[in-house]
Amino acid sequence: MRRLLSLWLLLFILPAGAAGLFDNRPSPSLGAPLNNSADFLPVREAFRLSLVSVEEGQARLRFTNAPGYYLYRHRLQFKSSDAAVSLGQPRLPEAQPKVDEYFGEVEVYYGITDIIIPFENPENRPVALQVSYQGCADKGLCYPPETETLQLTGNAPDDSAGSGANAAEPGVSWTSLALFFLAGLGLTFTPCVLPMLPILSAVVLHGRNGGLRSFLLALAYVLPMAGGFAVLGALMGLFGAELNLQARLQSPWVLVPFALFFALFALAMFGLFELRLPQALSGRLDRLAGNARGGSFFGAALLGSLSSLLVSPCVSAPLAGALLYISASGDAWGGGLKLFALGLGMGAPLILFATGGGTLLPKSGAWMVTVRNAFGVLLLAVAVWMLERVLPGPLALALWGLLAAGTALFLGTLELTPKTPRQKLAQLLGLVLLAYALAAWTGALQGGSDPLRPLPRAAVLAGGQQSWHEVSTPAGLDAQLEAARNSGQPLLLDWYADWCISCKVIEREVLNAPEVVERLQDYRLIRFDITASNAAQRALLDRHKLFGPPALLFFDRQGREIVEARVVGEIDRPGFVERLNLAGQRL
Repeated sequence: MRRLLSLWLLLFILPAGAAGLFDNRPSPSLGAPLNNSADFLPVREAFRLSLVSVEEGQARLRFTNAPGYYLYRHRLQFKSSDAAVSLGQPRLPEAQPKVDEYFGEVEVYYGITDIIIPFENPENRPVALQVSYQGCADKGLCYPPETETLQLTGNAPDDSAGSGANAAEPGVSWTSLALFFLAGLGLTFTPCVLPMLPILSAVVLHGRNGGLRSFLLALAYVLPMAGGFAVLGALMGLFGAELNLQARLQSPWVLVPFALFFALFALAMFGLFELRLPQALSGRLDRLAGNARGGSFFGAALLGSLSSLLVSPCVSAPLAGALLYISASGDAWGGGLKLFALGLGMGAPLILFATGGGTLLPKSGAWMVTVRNAFGVLLLAVAVWMLERVLPGPLALALWGLLAAGTALFLGTLELTPKTPRQKLAQLLGLVLLAYALAAWTGALQGGSDPLRPLPRAAVLAGGQQSWHEVSTPAGLDAQLEAARNSGQPLLLDWYADWCISCKVIEREVLNAPEVVERLQDYRLIRFDITASNAAQRALLDRHKLFGPPALLFFDRQGREIVEARVVGEIDRPGFVERLNLAGQRL
């Protein structure tokens, strides 16, 4: 049984992170018109930016989103055209939490969004405010990053506006708080935390468990401990907001070190080394905690506050991982609440023990090491999930297989003589993971990338592999169109960007489907990468009357676009097969 918990946790998370278990993308609408270009608005109509007022050292901006369109909070950036005019911290309204495959946990704005930009203009000179933003449509279209310029009139600076301009509290989902509470509850049952129960009983409660006073003393101990975690979370969220880590996390230079940190923390959970505070600091804190008088509410609160600093080695790794995650979100308020929930989860068993429920708590034993190892496996899964954003799809799939195989070996899958029925069951379940690992490695060698379907191309190997030509310049695209026209070959043009979530969905679930791969064997396949969204690429979008990716354009053997078959926005496999049929009739 001590190994089963790691297995079930891994089975739950293994490919879920990469496949978007919590993905809330809307499903493609059924019965849409064949040429759905008219289903989407131009970017300036989808997101109308206006300057509402400029007064008392602050400018009020307003985004008016069309129904079904949303803006990314972390993509909002503001810059002054004059270095002598300094901008304060923008005051943003509450945002709506959203989870997508590429950006992870983000916050978005629907409807009307008012933003206040404090500024100091001592010389009362005219200044232009550059506003950068990016948004998407619920139907599956992602617009390239956009920048608009607003002219501000000179106004006297308002000192209070600049000093009090803090971002408004963004929304925090109850689901995320519950997950952090459960994580804290799991951290309690580790070899370095559960033995604290006798210390709590002897020092704080003086051995008198049970009753209202014991409950209040335990509460006085737990709440400051959770408050200490909340302060850490808020500071890391604020630190992340200042550096705009949410946007920077799309860079391999940030993703790779973060993934290595998570892998390092996982090794600490496996017992290879311990994470501790420096000896000089931990020694002083230990002496301070020893001098705290037990039995009083003040003493209990002091011990609780110190407990949030004296993080044990078993808790340090997942706590550090949580802090990295919160710093990436750039959400000080949400980060504080999440780590407060984590602290409450860690303290809930302590309160139960103090009120006389010690008999309900499990006894310490070897199973606690399994809980610690399970957190190590989860940290490794997070590391792979982060690397998946920058690694080629087959290599990421191979890493998922490696993680599954390693866990299978940990479960004793290859041991010849299991001793107990539980070990036999662990071996049987480990075989499932080992079979998945073999499938993942086989799929990776065949070019697969989906961890939920590690063998996506097995049924079409006889029909040949797809060969996509990737271009990113207008000249490169024109050359491919000319080559297809000269050879009398039909052409499929896929507009793609790294920041386009729907592009990845189409690539994984539509273009790699066996029947689609087989039907595209006669086509020249071109993928135009518009990730950089430079002026030349945006001009090319205008030339083809597109607003952004994803878009799929069919061209006949003479190089003319089959307009009736074009796809703009997200589409499912049956819908794309219908477009293929229509394009085939026009060839």
